[in-house]
Amino acid sequence: MPELPEVESVARHLQRILPNRTIEQAIVTRATLVEEATPEAFCARLQGVTFTEIGRRGKHLLLHLSSNDTLITHLRMTGRFLYLDRDATPLKHTHARFFLDNGKQLAFDDQRHFGRMHLVKSSEVADTREIRDLAPEPLGPEFTFGYLKQTLVKSSRDMKELLLDQTRVLGLGNIYAVEALFAARIHPETPANLVPGRKAKDLYEAIQAILEAAIEAGSTIQTDPEVIDGSYFGNSFEEALVVYDREGEPCIRCESPIARIRQGQRSTYFCPKCQKAPKKKD
Repeated sequence: MPELPEVESVARHLQRILPNRTIEQAIVTRATLVEEATPEAFCARLQGVTFTEIGRRGKHLLLHLSSNDTLITHLRMTGRFLYLDRDATPLKHTHARFFLDNGKQLAFDDQRHFGRMHLVKSSEVADTREIRDLAPEPLGPEFTFGYLKQTLVKSSRDMKELLLDQTRVLGLGNIYAVEALFAARIHPETPANLVPGRKAKDLYEAIQAILEAAIEAGSTIQTDPEVIDGSYFGNSFEEALVVYDREGEPCIRCESPIARIRQGQRSTYFCPKCQKAPKKKD
């Protein structure tokens, strides 16, 4: 699933091509993509509307429109946008097509069918079910060390689990969570409220540094001129990942083999020597 840097990359790409482009026609072929409305009502509401600005909140894209509506889009696992000629044939898993006034179409393709779109009044975005409970933006002013420290103190959940909770720490997924924990030398199974203050500070700095570096590198995806892709990882930042998907490879610090465990049906990578396991209670 795309994480914050991937979604930020998609948002920036869309920002370059969509503002001032008007939707002449919209077509939705999978009803569950826009489950808050019927496809017919959704498409009718977009007829003749112009894109004004593209933003992001957490892992959600915010496509702002001249009608004072906002199209909230979550790519989920395999969602991606394609910017194609108007007469281009839709792919097998293309579920929405927005025909623009410049002879192009913005298509939404989603192999796994998990992506979602929700069209709401812009003034109501902050109160929607997708947005209202999200934690502060990890690169914004509200995400302070004090905020993170209090979040850890209040929870006994495993650190990896906590970092993936978007209502506690926003934007991290499986990849950047394990990278941040490695940077802070925190074992992924450590209860959050047992993380010492020094390591909490290291984690805070690691989260911001890793996300900033990934965004600066263009994230881990290869952006094709036509495929604005937030799901398939390329090599633009991949080489900077030091533990993710590197089971058995030597740790860059101590050369111990990187280990892998399962947490919540996902693989977690860490260094058993650098990231000491929490002591078990008697």
